[in-house]
Amino acid sequence: MKLLSPLALFAACSLLAAPLLAAEEQPGLTGCAAKRQAISEQIEQARAHGNSEQQAGLEKALSEVTANCTDTSLRKEREKKVLDARHEVAQRQNDLEKAMKKGDAERINKRKDKLAESRKELQRALDELEK
Repeated sequence: MKLLSPLALFAACSLLAAPLLAAEEQPGLTGCAAKRQAISEQIEQARAHGNSEQQAGLEKALSEVTANCTDTSLRKEREKKVLDARHEVAQRQNDLEKAMKKGDAERINKRKDKLAESRKELQRALDELEK
């Protein structure tokens, strides 16, 4: 029974990690080509695991990307996300400064946490912009 538990745990972790591994882009691919490649890999993973509903959804997403995605539109979309994230960081920074003026330690800590979360989101948006 002890051998079964680690084996079952390993199998479960492998299944959960598969979509993350499938989402990695091929080196050298950028923009819409990288997006199509990532979706294709996710389709293969869904097919391998017999998840026909997920596969159908991903195939629809792939056809949408193939029909509508241009590198220019994708870049503009990513630039908008960066702009929105920068605005959010500025707003959170402003909220933190207001809380610091009032001196409420609990509110300051909450604002710091929200600011850190917004900065992480900004970094993710910047990373996406580089792809």
